[in-house]
Amino acid sequence: MTNSRLPGKWWWHFSLASCMGLGLAVCAMSARGATTEADALHVIQRLSLGPAPGDLAHVMDVGVDRYIDEQLHPERMALPTELRQRLSEMETLRYPQRELVQRFRAANDAAKQDRDEGVSERRRLFQQVASQAADARLLRAVQSPRQLEEVMVDFWFNHFNVFQGKGLDRVLMASYEQEAIRPHVFGRFRELLGATAHHPAMLFYLDNWLSVAPGYHSPRAGNGPGKAYGLNENYARELMELHTLGVDGGYTQKDVTELARMLTGWTLSTREARKGAWYDSRVGNTVFDFDIRRHDKGDKDWLGRHVGSRGQAEGEWALDVLASHPATARHIAFELAQYFVADQPPAALVDHLAKRFLDTDGDIRAVLSALFDSTEFRDPHQHASKFKTPYQYVISALRAGAVPVSHTKPVLAALYQSGMPLYGCPTPDGYKHTEQAWLNPDAITRRIGFATALAAGKLPLAGPVDAQDLGPMNAKGLERAAERMSNGKANLKWGTSPLDASALLSTLGSTISAKTRTMVAQSEPGLQAAMVLGSPDFMRY
Repeated sequence: MTNSRLPGKWWWHFSLASCMGLGLAVCAMSARGATTEADALHVIQRLSLGPAPGDLAHVMDVGVDRYIDEQLHPERMALPTELRQRLSEMETLRYPQRELVQRFRAANDAAKQDRDEGVSERRRLFQQVASQAADARLLRAVQSPRQLEEVMVDFWFNHFNVFQGKGLDRVLMASYEQEAIRPHVFGRFRELLGATAHHPAMLFYLDNWLSVAPGYHSPRAGNGPGKAYGLNENYARELMELHTLGVDGGYTQKDVTELARMLTGWTLSTREARKGAWYDSRVGNTVFDFDIRRHDKGDKDWLGRHVGSRGQAEGEWALDVLASHPATARHIAFELAQYFVADQPPAALVDHLAKRFLDTDGDIRAVLSALFDSTEFRDPHQHASKFKTPYQYVISALRAGAVPVSHTKPVLAALYQSGMPLYGCPTPDGYKHTEQAWLNPDAITRRIGFATALAAGKLPLAGPVDAQDLGPMNAKGLERAAERMSNGKANLKWGTSPLDASALLSTLGSTISAKTRTMVAQSEPGLQAAMVLGSPDFMRY
């Protein structure tokens, strides 16, 4: 967050100059300590959203390889009791897809009929669902010991991005994350691909629910997929360009059109709505529906293969082909290597991971295991070579300080102001995870402002905040919240305790260089924790 009262220009010059020009050198210094500690911190930094108190001691005790194995098998680790309790209290997380869609449509109908109470009721629904989706994601990210799981949720959600601000998707983020992403982050890629392809959040976001065979006309009017009148290529294009083959994957525009034809009829069910019963045990909770009437029954020629008319099986077969394609293996290998190793990953590593992907039929856990065991991943030159995204930076600061987070809206406001609102990327390519995307003077200013407020305990994270203080859960509300907190006008009744610089330095170990430690020690005691979190060292991982 921006803070107009930064403690002196010298801090600005220190942080900006270091991040822009000296960051790698400073970080290299922090890697020259005890090798074992440096290696332990490197693996913690890459497999988690930042070290929390006790993490370094744990990895030093069990060793890097055992820690990696623990994180690759999150099912073996119990969630903290407090976290499980908080998650169990979020009722909208338990709503099935059909109930969410029903509530969305009912709220829209009410808003049309009553511009006052109806609109207010719709706003309350959107706020409740969005708030609980965000709470669940952020509390897990900060508190869960299954840190690699949270890292992979972040990775795969961006890979298969959907945007919360579009229509029906306003109520589907938690469902999409819990059903299409989270269960499959260590599974087979084909299962993950299929789960996203069938989820209503993706069908709606990329408009495939509207895609129909040429000449099809709705037999009825109304609030449903019958409004579609033509082929829509949005999902087919992103399915190949972003989700599987990659932009250089060897396909043509004709392949996009043919795949879109194969996916006609993949839509959202409205049958239960017409019956007045949104849950039917015979069809389950899913809203996905294949409507044969809307499907293009003609033959297709796609990626050099002739495809006869087989209804829904055409699309399922296409997902099989895409999931096992060598171009997909290379595309996924590159993205994983870029995320975990370097913005420009070594070609040999990408080749190695692509081969592992193909040899294991897209077993994500096996590919990750090969990545973490590689010499490229463990190369000391890669220590602190990555620049944190706003999401990684904010969560890592909360984890490093062991900050008790009861209310997540200040976190959401910080992410919004940093240019990375949660579930808020409108384009299908998701947020980038490279230094070029996030390292700039404005970003550094906002991070230092956040570090200052967090270190001083001036963010209202410890309890519920009055709605008039932080506003609604939308873009304007989050912007207003960020401004009020950066100007010191937030309700500090729910502020947290100031952070202790010594505790932070102990948690972060040799990731904080000797040069930074000296500057921290020479500063005023009340600024020391903020200097740790605002340092160029802490902005890298």
